[in-house]
Amino acid sequence: MASLVAVVVAHDSADVLPACLAALARQHVPAIVVDNASQDASVPVAEAAGARVIRNARNEGYGRANNIGVTAAVTAERVLIVNPDVVLQPGSVDALLAAAAAWPDAGMLAPRLVEPDGRFFYQARSLLAPYLTNPGGRPALPEGDACAPFLSGACLMIARALFLDLGGFDPNIFLFYEDDDLCRRVADAGRALVHVHGAVALHGRGRSSAPELGRVFRSRWHQAWSRAYVSRKYGLPDPSVSHLMTNLPKVALSALALRRSGLERYGGSASGALAFLRGRDALAREGLR
Repeated sequence: MASLVAVVVAHDSADVLPACLAALARQHVPAIVVDNASQDASVPVAEAAGARVIRNARNEGYGRANNIGVTAAVTAERVLIVNPDVVLQPGSVDALLAAAAAWPDAGMLAPRLVEPDGRFFYQARSLLAPYLTNPGGRPALPEGDACAPFLSGACLMIARALFLDLGGFDPNIFLFYEDDDLCRRVADAGRALVHVHGAVALHGRGRSSAPELGRVFRSRWHQAWSRAYVSRKYGLPDPSVSHLMTNLPKVALSALALRRSGLERYGGSASGALAFLRGRDALAREGLR
């Protein structure tokens, strides 16, 4: 299975990396851990697990760090992009490879993601796949392999050559919507996105990084900015003004109620939308320009 290499982006992920990397090792998948300037023990933990570690001097963001890892995986025919809080269950890698052989037109394949509450994640639509919306209807969860409009960036398998030919994840995005954008480009290239039901991955959702001060504000800022960015990229209506108008009253109410959590959540969303309207750049915000 040397032609398959896993790329795991870590940022203060020491608590979850051992289980993630051990699951990959049990299925004989070598791992490259791209560390986004962690302040915890992520690097020694990854090294102790036998992973190759690439240390970034600063946090490059999720998609950009994955691009670094995939570029470094020079021996790989396929790459498996895995969040550090994802634990692939026994047999899942074999199931993904078998599906790739069965569905040669598939551009990307993803396992069935099982959330901490036992539900399995399946997104029946995407902002960037308006041609496959299900307005007002409840999604019918697949019971076997199925084409999908969107695959979560938490765990994806793709041919390395295709990933590089498409330019990888959009390097202008620091965080959020980089997976929607990549899925859209794979679909536009005439390749299918395939949900592989027999491959199962447990997803910690939100446990990839340890909590840090200001993390919620920063996360919501990038979520709002990236949504506006990809909307503009694909000719969709700019959501920034409506996003700003929706969140500003919530900021005011949170301030009156002295609710710090609301100030961070809604304030981050409003600030990200306002930043986009003012022409601010997400990478510049993070000191990456």
